[in-house]
Amino acid sequence: MTRTNDERAAIDIAAAAGELLLDHRKSLGENDGDVATFKRRGRSAQSEFIVAELARRFPADAVLSEEGADDLARLAADRVWIVDPLDGTREYGEAGRSDWAVHVALTENGVLTTGAVAMPALAVTYSSSDDRTERDAATPVRVVVSRTRRPEPVMRMADSMGAELIEMGSAGAKAMAVVSGEADIYAHAGGQYEWDSAAPVAVARAAGLHVSRIDGSELRYNQENPWLPDLLICRPELAPKALEDWADDRDTDAPRTTRSREHSHHA
Repeated sequence: MTRTNDERAAIDIAAAAGELLLDHRKSLGENDGDVATFKRRGRSAQSEFIVAELARRFPADAVLSEEGADDLARLAADRVWIVDPLDGTREYGEAGRSDWAVHVALTENGVLTTGAVAMPALAVTYSSSDDRTERDAATPVRVVVSRTRRPEPVMRMADSMGAELIEMGSAGAKAMAVVSGEADIYAHAGGQYEWDSAAPVAVARAAGLHVSRIDGSELRYNQENPWLPDLLICRPELAPKALEDWADDRDTDAPRTTRSREHSHHA
């Protein structure tokens, strides 16, 4: 396959940040017990690394990151990198877990054009430049869900489909489970930020999967408010049923759609 400079940079930077996180993780057993500080330091260090690498390679580009202040000058920029230096902080802090990731994505004039999701503990980096692979349909449908939070609309959709549930941690890990064929649907209704989904969406879309809001509308990135209330990534043939179930859920349970947006930004 032929990769652009942007694609190579996204892959290289995400993978390198992941290796550094693995090295940092080795010290977890030697930590003084303050796991929160350990995770925060790892996330902060990788954010600095990613931002510095992007600035070195693409000095004219803007960056939106989970870490650091949001410079709204990015709204006037043609090229904006959207990064999550550590997606799945909870899982990263648990020895032996592999469902955490590093996200690096590029938007050009508001359109996602490049994405890389590194899963360091699995030694794999998914990219929007990967070759498409055929996925066999599964019976029953497999829906990947959070280990700790299961929004009622997601559970009702899964029940309507007679789906098997697969528990997993970070947003990137769940999205890549659909990309790899381990799962068929990843639906999120609890709210995320752009950095949680930009790279996974770029990879999933390039892989031929359906990606949208749960009402079927387009996901938009590099917005002034980086909050995204919901997300659907799934096999294309399952999208009509999933979107229909969401629409039915909204019609029959409208008060549930007016929840506060004060949610955790991890899936």
